[in-house]
Amino acid sequence: MLDKDGIAKRIAQELKNGYYVNLGIGIPTLVANHIPEGISVTFQSENGMLGMGPFPFEGEEDADLINAGKQTVTVMPGGSYFDSATSFAMIRGEHVDLTILGAMEVSETGDIANWKIPGKMVKGMGGAMDLVASAKHIIVAMQHVNKAGESKLLPKCTLPLTGLHCVKRIVTELAVIDITPNGFKLIERAPGVSVDDIKKATEGKLIVEGEIPEMHLYL
Repeated sequence: MLDKDGIAKRIAQELKNGYYVNLGIGIPTLVANHIPEGISVTFQSENGMLGMGPFPFEGEEDADLINAGKQTVTVMPGGSYFDSATSFAMIRGEHVDLTILGAMEVSETGDIANWKIPGKMVKGMGGAMDLVASAKHIIVAMQHVNKAGESKLLPKCTLPLTGLHCVKRIVTELAVIDITPNGFKLIERAPGVSVDDIKKATEGKLIVEGEIPEMHLYL
């Protein structure tokens, strides 16, 4: 199985030259540390930054330079800062090519629930609703099962939804899975993980066609 950094490394392979990318809180923020060589992408943070760089080295943090998850980050040459209204104008205007965000649940029809945590007080869904409604492509980075060992890939979400029919691809510690009109489709499996392992961890309909390749984690 992959660790969180491994999930981020695999998702980084989805980046294409010239992309504008929004990174959600949690695992998605790690993607900025694994940009493949020869690829130039621009990361947008919804709190008002364009040109966000990787996490700073210890001792080089700037407390005023943070991402949407309030983590200290760096800024690339030519980066810019702006207010939240401008940031969401970029998002709602469909200027973001790819959104990478976490989720508590994803349904086999591409619905996502990623803001309501059972038993905990939360401030709301934040900018996730705008992102899933406006991005050209959405990838979810998440654990395949919750802490109780229950599948997070479901026939239908049980938690309050953030968006409907919006997720295109899911990358977990076990697999790469696409959303299709017929359900979840297994694309790749993590190193050392069998197809049966993935089937057992997936409650929603899982389509398996032919030999499923093992994913390659390269930079």
